Parts: sequence; C-alpha cells; structure tokens
Amino acid sequence: RSLKMVVYFLTTGLHLLTLPRGSVAEIPNKPSGTVTDLSSTKSAPGDHQIFPDAVKPDLPVFAMNYPRIQVPFEITLWVLLASFARIGFHIYHKVPFWVPEPCLLISIGLMLGAIMHAVHEEPPAMLSYDLFFLYILPPMVLDSGYFMPTRPFFENIGTVLWFAVVGTLWNSIGVGMSLYGVCQIGALEVQDINLQENLLFASIISAVDPVAVLSVFEDVSVNEQLYIVVFGESLFSDAVTVVLYNMFTFVAEMPEVEPVNLFLGVAKFFVVDLGGLAFGLVFGFVASFTTRFTSKVREIEPLFIFMYSYLAYLVAELFNISSIMAIVTCALTMKYYVEENVTQRSCTTIRHVVKMLSSISETLIFFFLGVVTITTEHEWNWGYILFTLLFAFLWRGLGILVLTQIINPFRTIPFNFKDQFMLGYSGLRGAVAFALVFTLPDHIGRNKPFVSTTICLILFTVFIQGISIRPLMEFINVRRTNRNLDTINVEVHSRLMEHAIAGIEDICGQWGHYYWKDKFMKFDNQFLRHILIKDNRAESSIVALYKKLELQSAMEILDIVSGDTSTAPSAGVFKSYSMRSGACLIHVLPHHLLHSPGVPNVVICLAD
Repeated sequence: RSLKMVVYFLTTGLHLLTLPRGSVAEIPNKPSGTVTDLSSTKSAPGDHQIFPDAVKPDLPVFAMNYPRIQVPFEITLWVLLASFARIGFHIYHKVPFWVPEPCLLISIGLMLGAIMHAVHEEPPAMLSYDLFFLYILPPMVLDSGYFMPTRPFFENIGTVLWFAVVGTLWNSIGVGMSLYGVCQIGALEVQDINLQENLLFASIISAVDPVAVLSVFEDVSVNEQLYIVVFGESLFSDAVTVVLYNMFTFVAEMPEVEPVNLFLGVAKFFVVDLGGLAFGLVFGFVASFTTRFTSKVREIEPLFIFMYSYLAYLVAELFNISSIMAIVTCALTMKYYVEENVTQRSCTTIRHVVKMLSSISETLIFFFLGVVTITTEHEWNWGYILFTLLFAFLWRGLGILVLTQIINPFRTIPFNFKDQFMLGYSGLRGAVAFALVFTLPDHIGRNKPFVSTTICLILFTVFIQGISIRPLMEFINVRRTNRNLDTINVEVHSRLMEHAIAGIEDICGQWGHYYWKDKFMKFDNQFLRHILIKDNRAESSIVALYKKLELQSAMEILDIVSGDTSTAPSAGVFKSYSMRSGACLIHVLPHHLLHSPGVPNVVICLAD
C-alpha cells in the first residue's frame, strides 16, 4: 500500500510538470490594474489554455544587421580606399614629387562625397568634439613630438617658441579684429558675428599644418634652421591654438567681457601651458623608470610607451591644461631615455606603430573634409571668405617680418629675406583647423559660415601653396644644407666646439645656450641617468654615432642583397654566436659582393 501511494504521487507530479504553461493546473499572474478580455481568447476543443503562447519565429538561417557595424565598417573602407590610393599615388614617382599627399586624400574625399551626394547618402556623424580630442588628435601629436629632431630643436627652442606662441597670438588677434571690422559692413550680411566669435574663429585658422611643406623641405634638403622652426612652430602652435580655442569658446558665452577677465585669461594661458609641460615631464620620467625592469618581458615594451604618453594626454585633459604640450613633452623625454632601455626591435615597433596611427588619423580627417565639402549644406558668404583669405596671408606675412626683426639679433645664424619668405609661405592650414571648426559648440550662432570659410582656406593653402612651394624654392634658391654629415669627424669637431664655447661663456660670465646645455649634461649624467637608465654608464656621443652609422650601413647592404634575387643565400654564410653583451650576428656577404669595390665585410652587434 505504501509503495502504491509513492507511485501515485510521483505519477501525479510528473503529469503536473508536463502540463503546458497557462493551463488549468497553473493560474497565471495577471498584472494589477489591467483588464483581460477573455472573449478574444479562442481555444480548441479539449484545450485547457486560457492565455495562448506567444508565436515564436523560426531560427533565421541568414540575417543582416548593418546599422550595428555601419560606422566602423565605413571607417575601415575609407582607410582601405585611402591606402590603395596612396599605393597608386607612389607608383609613378613624378606625381608625389609635385603634388603633396594631403591633396590626394582631399581629392579622394571630394570624389567619394560627390558619389554619396549623387545617391542621396549622408556621411556618418563620425567626427565629434570628444572623438577628435580623445582619439584622433593624440596619435598625430605623438608622431610629431616623438620624431622631432632633438638636437636642432633645443638649439633653436627660443626661436621656435617665439614664432609658435607670439606668432599665433599675433595672427589670432590681428585676424579677429580685422574680421570684426569687416563684419560692420552691411553689404556682407554678417553683422550678427560679434568680436568674441571672430576672435574664436581667428584662433582656429591660426593653427598651421605644413605637412606638405615639410616633405618638400626634406626632399630638397633645406637648411636645418628653417626646417626645425617650421616643424616646431606647427607643433606648438597647435597647443597654443587649442588653449585659445577653449578660452574664446568660454568668452563667447559671456554677454560682456570685463577687464578682470582679460588678466585671468592671460594667467590661464601660462598656467595651462606650463602645467602641460610639467605633466609631460612627470609621465616621461615614470615611463623611463618603468622600462628599466622590462628585460624579461620585451614584448610589452612598446605598450608602455603608448600607454604613458596617452595617459599624460588624458590626465592633462582631466585638469583642463594643455594636453598637446603634455604629450609632446612626454614623447621628447621618453625618446631620450626609453630608447636606451628597450631593444632595437621595440624601437622599430614603436616608430612604425606611431607613424601608422598618425597616418590613419590624418587620413580620416582629410577624407572627411573632402566628403563634408560636398555632402554638407554650407553658407557660402564669399565676401567674408575673401576677406578671411586676405587677412590670413597679410597678418602672417607682417608677423613673420616683425618677429624676425626682433629675434634675428639674438640668433647666431639670422634669417635672411628668402628664409622669411618661406616661413610666411609655409603657413598651410590642415587637419587641426578643420576639426576644431567642425566641432564648434551649438551656442556659436554662425557655425556654417565658419566651416565653409575654413574649408576654402584649407583647400587654397593645401592645393595652391602646397603644389607651388617646390618651384618657388627652386626659383629663389633657398639656402640648402648637406644632411649626410653624420660622420665621426664632424661629431668630434662639433663636440670640441661645444665644449670650447661653453668654457668661453663660463669665463665671460655669460649664461648662453651652450652653458646651460653643459650644465644639464652634467646633471643628467650624475643623477637622472642613474635613476632612469638600466645601464647608467654614460655612453659617448662618438660611440653612439659609430653604432648608428654601422647599423645604417649594414641595413643598406642587407637591403641591397635582399633586393637582388641573383644573390642566393647559399653564396654567403650566416653565423650567430652567443656573447655576453647580446647576440652577435656575423653576416658574410656573397663572394661576388665581397670583391666589389667599396663593399666591406659587415659585423653587427645587437643587444638582444
């Protein structure tokens, strides 16, 4: 009897579990406050359901969800298209010789924008204020800071900062005041643009981006002083422009500007720039100290470089100080110390990745500029545009002439008139100016004429000035320099002259450039290198140059051998020996190259 009772209860329980949900055996919970219409519920005979089950769709075999991946998919296609265009652009060598690469990217963007406009397709809203400042701008600035020629930069740092800071302020105030005067002309129909908004717009278009000019300077081997001043001015003018942009954006919201706000603005300008400098030094020193202990984890050495530089940028943004100044200072500090702690492979990886990320960022900006030019609704006020072009060139030319006359007496090699002309003519506008004007806040009333005017200014400077810069340099015969002077003889005599001049300055009681350089080198060798460098033995600059020249010579010969298919590997011998200082690779060239004139045996010692 007990066994029958157990079997009965088990059978009943299994029956209840197998009943469908919503049957008589289970009363569903109805939401409170609702009325259920039972008349609409139909049940077949013998079916006990009160609420029917929801109709479930079948398992899809194939499905598409394009909106989910639209933005990254289109960005990837844009980058691929630009990469293919750059490959084709460099196949015929005469095209990049005369036409700068930004012209190609903008042209591709214009064609893509025309196609999208013809099919009534809108571009994705991919460029925003946070996207530009947090993701697109840092790789571009890191590239410029990391590959800054260190020695020429510090030898001309006074001139660079003079043109970058004072020159940018000169252009911003001059162009802004002039445009405000033009806005009072009733025929132009721009009387609603006040002084604050004109100063904001002038600060935006004061950011120079001479990418095309620098490539031409490298090709023709322009003199080192002119090259580094144009390079440094473009980098630090971006930092000054962003500071002015944020300051004038805040001022534009104020109905009336009081005199105390002017003094606060000047104080903020110096606090922001000096704060960025301090943050960059701190993170650069921390990155150098960290790489002392990465000898067992070589594969993550490049990661520290990118993370610390990006962290310096983000922390600077957190405290509203100059993030560009922070990442540039961090890059310069890391390049000086970190490359002595990491391996050659890590250095190569860092350089290639930095160049790649910067190239992608510039590609997206120039591509988007071309697309927006066609697909976006503009307000073409040609009077305002022409006056902007006139004042931009006029105030830059006057600024170069005035500032050069002030700085020339303090320079060892003064700028002549040809150098001054090239300094003024190299003021191209580019990615930074477009991104800043495109991400203007909504409370700025006349965004559209600012965007249209900036696009016209960029197109004019990039296409007209960028293409004509090479013929003009050939015509006026700008001073050149021999960049292939990296020899032991030159290094010995340069170091000799530097020590001699530092001693003369010390005897005369004059604290000049060489005096401070000598003091810094002593402080660096006594304190900083002991803390930041793994092997703190100070390496002579002559030994460092010798290693650099040997490595370059070896790589050139290896490229020649690898490029010549007729030289089979069997004709030569590769041997590797384990040494205490690292791995020594002895490369014996093929016999027919060994007996060629001017081709020595090569021995490369690389620290592993």
